[in-house]
Amino acid sequence: MTVNELTTDDPSATPAVTGERADLLETLAKNRHWLRFTTRDLTDEQAGLRTTSSELCLGGLVKHVTSVERNWVAFILNGPSSMGDFTAMTEADWARRADEFRMLPGETLAGVLAEYAEVARRTDDLVATLPDLDAGWPLPKAPWFEGNARWSIRRVLLHIIAETAQHAGHADIIRESLDGAKSMG
Repeated sequence: MTVNELTTDDPSATPAVTGERADLLETLAKNRHWLRFTTRDLTDEQAGLRTTSSELCLGGLVKHVTSVERNWVAFILNGPSSMGDFTAMTEADWARRADEFRMLPGETLAGVLAEYAEVARRTDDLVATLPDLDAGWPLPKAPWFEGNARWSIRRVLLHIIAETAQHAGHADIIRESLDGAKSMG
């Protein structure tokens, strides 16, 4: 399977890439596939169910990974100002952030997956056209980042891949708890 087959419905939509970029995009595409595959044949209601002691649901995981990817791509393009200062977030800000982990009234699994596909397409197009994966920015202020750290575009892409893989694994557990279906094993 090619990178394009895993990430878009139209293989001609993503510019051809080779070498390191192709490896990064193929790895990201495979992890995206597993996350999406975990939601196969579910209703909107099922996608919003919590099946473990965690607050996570399958639709919420897709929403979260979409948000993570969108925000890190904004970071690649515009630097830390695009993400804000996490140390200055209020309780209301954290509550809004928590909403990305659950299906909200009116949201559908199809809509969540469509948004994820669009974000993935934009990321793939960007990676194919970036002039330099070594370029980078200082990280935004956040309690989970070391001070004065700087990430290259390459490091950001690796982070997006790791987040996607981690949450695809979470999704597999949630799905198995929901109806016994397994995605990865």
